[in-house]
Amino acid sequence: MRPRLAIGTMTGTSLDALDACLVRIEGVGLAMRVQVLRHSTTDLGALRGRLRSACDGEPMSAGDLASLALEFGRLHAEAITDLAGELTPDLVALHGQTVFHAPPSSWQLVNPWPVAQRMRCAVVSDLRGADLAAGGQGAPITPLADWILFRNPQPTAIVNLGGFCNVTWLPAEASGPEAIGGADICPCNHLLDAAARQALRRPFDADGGVAISGRAHLDRTPPLDAALRAAASAGRSLGTGDECVGLIQGLSDLPPADLLASVVHAVGRRIGQEACSREGTAKVVLAGGGVRNAALRHAITRAAGGRTVTDSAALGVPVEARESAEMAILGTLAWDGVPITLPGVTRRASTVPRAGQWCLPPT
Repeated sequence: MRPRLAIGTMTGTSLDALDACLVRIEGVGLAMRVQVLRHSTTDLGALRGRLRSACDGEPMSAGDLASLALEFGRLHAEAITDLAGELTPDLVALHGQTVFHAPPSSWQLVNPWPVAQRMRCAVVSDLRGADLAAGGQGAPITPLADWILFRNPQPTAIVNLGGFCNVTWLPAEASGPEAIGGADICPCNHLLDAAARQALRRPFDADGGVAISGRAHLDRTPPLDAALRAAASAGRSLGTGDECVGLIQGLSDLPPADLLASVVHAVGRRIGQEACSREGTAKVVLAGGGVRNAALRHAITRAAGGRTVTDSAALGVPVEARESAEMAILGTLAWDGVPITLPGVTRRASTVPRAGQWCLPPT
């Protein structure tokens, strides 16, 4: 088969931007080899507030939701057109915006038809639905794509620092995908951004600059530590209602920098310890928007106990592009008829049909 071009998109629960990535894929199914060609980040603009309202469960009419999904689809179409440039993709895979996730119910909102109409290629969305229908959690969805992108001779933890943090435990390269592990760990940017809104009246602490100047008050974080530990041991995917942001109120009397430092320390320690909890894990690879937070990265590195901690950019995948690149991979695997989720990760109880809802443009 000739090489295929695929574009994947992602907007995480932090609602920071729409990420898109164009990849070149050689080979079929689990034998595919992937090269990241280019990626882009598009501001959500006026849609951010409306998407946040939908994620927060604020009352919206059916018409408002339909309009939001359509406008969001149009934003995808513009971003994808700009990214593709002179190239014509064979496939576009849309994650959509998770506005609700509490298995077996989950909704990744986007109208894919503006993309299909513009790009004139196969477009797939709702990649989680088949797993949910088969009794799975629908998440983490990326472990198989992590294996395709990042497998190497050492057992490695791939850690996504998004609104929620999740981890993929990759076995040594000689092992097959059946040995892959994965789990959600705890809220991450949800908590850090909520702390910044409370302490700084800003949407986020840019690069963790304020947090890294503060002092962590370890005697004040046991309630937060307990909530993060409970999230990591919940044995299910995390979503709506798991953000733990109410616990920040108990730290409100701390100076702003100390409040942020305390929250970052608690989150980073939990992530570092959980990422390294699998025996033999030799390396931790970080990706996602939280990588830019120097205080968070420092806390994770300390908790990793001397293991190598790096980021996906060092392995050829920009930290902002990992999830969107993996949406492209998962869409292509589904096209090839490969089940994209792993029973040992999502705990689906039965086989699944081809993942995704597919649409093609008019001929």
